[in-house]
Amino acid sequence: LQGFFFILLFLVLGNIASTLIDGWLPGNVLGMLMLFGSLMAGWVKPHWVKPAADGIIKYMALYFVPIGVGLMTSWMLIGQNWVAILVSSVVSTVLVLVVTAYIQQTMERWKQ
Repeated sequence: LQGFFFILLFLVLGNIASTLIDGWLPGNVLGMLMLFGSLMAGWVKPHWVKPAADGIIKYMALYFVPIGVGLMTSWMLIGQNWVAILVSSVVSTVLVLVVTAYIQQTMERWKQ
């Protein structure tokens, strides 16, 4: 239960922070960044949240069922806008790869 407490605590803190900055960054993203920062700073120990995180990840596939149903009900809208969806998907994927590689390289340099 301790792990769920910390995960939900940072989710709530992230949502509060998102509200304070007028929502230009989602609360769940802010909460995860806060949790990551707390883990890196040593304020939260990884063994406190690992059991809860493992349980959430184990059933992650179930979280995609509502999204899949939403896609099926919006099939006509997707068909009308497939070019924009394809372009934005490719651009965002490349951007995520580049940013992730940069962050990984930076963290590797910090280790040494």
